[in-house]
Amino acid sequence: MIAYKAISERIKNNNGLVKALNVMDKAITYITILFYIGILVYGYLNVPEDGGVLLYRSILVPGISFQFVSFYRRTFSSPRPYEVYNFVPALEKDTIGKSFPSRHVFSIFMVAFTYAQVSVPMCALISVMGVLLAVIRVVGGAHFIKDVVAGFAIACLVSILVYGILCGVFGLLMLPF
Repeated sequence: MIAYKAISERIKNNNGLVKALNVMDKAITYITILFYIGILVYGYLNVPEDGGVLLYRSILVPGISFQFVSFYRRTFSSPRPYEVYNFVPALEKDTIGKSFPSRHVFSIFMVAFTYAQVSVPMCALISVMGVLLAVIRVVGGAHFIKDVVAGFAIACLVSILVYGILCGVFGLLMLPF
C-alpha cells in the first residue's frame, strides 16, 4: 500500500512529530527493558517463597521465545515497508529485511504477559504501552500492520501455552531446576 509512504511523508514534513515518534519509540523500548529487569528482580527477591519458579519462568519463557522469533526473522527475512515502497521511514531505521514479526512488539507484550503472573495492573499498563509502540512502528514506516499483529499474537500464544496451560493446568515449570 502506498499509504505507508504517504503517512511517512506527512510525518517527515513535521520535524517535531518525527522527533516525538523517535523519542517515544526509544523511550518505550528502554522502559520495557527496565520493566523486564524489574520482574526479574521481583522474581529473585521471591526465591525464598517460591523456590525460584517466577524467576526461572521469567527468564526461560521470554528468552527462548525471543530466540525463536529472532531465528524466524533471520531465516524468512521479510522486507520492511520502506524497502517495498522505496521511501525513507520517519523512524530512524535502515535495517534490510527481518520485518516479520515485529520483535519490539513481541518483546513488550512478552514482558506484559510475564507480569500477568504477579500483577494484572502492570500487565495492563505495559500492554497499553505495547499498543502505542505497535502504532509508532507502523506509522513510522518500520513495520507493516501484519508484523506488529504477528508480534502480539506470538507473545499471546506463547504466554497462553506456557504460562496458562503448561504452568497453570499441568504444573510444569513449577519446580526450580
